[in-house]
Amino acid sequence: MADVVIIMGSKADLPHAEKVAEALRQFDISWEMRVASAHKSPAYLLEMLAGYEARGEPRLYITIAGRSNALSGMVDAAVSVPVIACPPYSERFAGADIFSSLRMPSGVAPALVLEPEGAALLAAKILGRREAVRLYQEEQRRRLIADDQSLR
Repeated sequence: MADVVIIMGSKADLPHAEKVAEALRQFDISWEMRVASAHKSPAYLLEMLAGYEARGEPRLYITIAGRSNALSGMVDAAVSVPVIACPPYSERFAGADIFSSLRMPSGVAPALVLEPEGAALLAAKILGRREAVRLYQEEQRRRLIADDQSLR
């Protein structure tokens, strides 16, 4: 059983999903990838989610959908575990695609994190990977201080 299921709205989102998966590895979080669209294959998506819910897995989802991100809200509305929306940012339409990830119906509350590494960090915190998170944060601090000292 994977800790995280990464659901892409289409296989075109695979490069972004691979960045999320790579970031999850640093926190020793297992994952699997799936493709299902809230717009193009809603019945398939709901059937997939019902199967996971019946088995009591995974512990959370990360959803990746560009353009109109109905996927994150639909997944969140159908499952009982946290959902992290991590849509790929696009400068098309002046980045307005992001608004479809911000406004959700009442009772639907996926977290929104734009950076794949940030989505993995939130997943690690939700999953209680305290030591891995602490090490990650310490590395961030060390890197920043080294950057500052390199300018002196």
